[in-house]
Amino acid sequence: MREAIHGKGAFRKELPTRLAKGPDKDWDGFLHFAEGIVLVGLALGWAYMGVDQEKPLYIGGGLVLAVALLVGTLFVVRDDAREKAVERAGLPRADYFWLPARYCGGCESVFCPQGEPWRGVLTPEQFKRLVWSEAGYADQLVAGDKAKDAEVPPGTVVGR
Repeated sequence: MREAIHGKGAFRKELPTRLAKGPDKDWDGFLHFAEGIVLVGLALGWAYMGVDQEKPLYIGGGLVLAVALLVGTLFVVRDDAREKAVERAGLPRADYFWLPARYCGGCESVFCPQGEPWRGVLTPEQFKRLVWSEAGYADQLVAGDKAKDAEVPPGTVVGR
């Protein structure tokens, strides 16, 4: 699979996304925290502007907004940490399906040469759905992702 993802024409066919082993949540928590802190800073700037101009509504509104943004940021960062933990926990299960798989560029399908851990031919979207479902993070498939609607064909035998 690594050869397919990094091979010639892989980005044109969007293979890194279509054959992803799992969600990439490495920087999400940090970025969301940074965004939240910037917004909190803007709200505190609004409150400071109220102090400078002697407008109590600006002071109160800015402080309330800053606290609300900080609490919201902490909730988002906590959810990001939970998703990252789910990704780490599911990695061995994802490897079980992802590592033995092979991609055929001619027919644009994914298969296992030895018939283990599954038999049959899958589209990249079906393969991604299978791997993510077995690893426990199918709920993280993006709504616009084709893999969200790609069902694994009934003839595919999944073994363990």
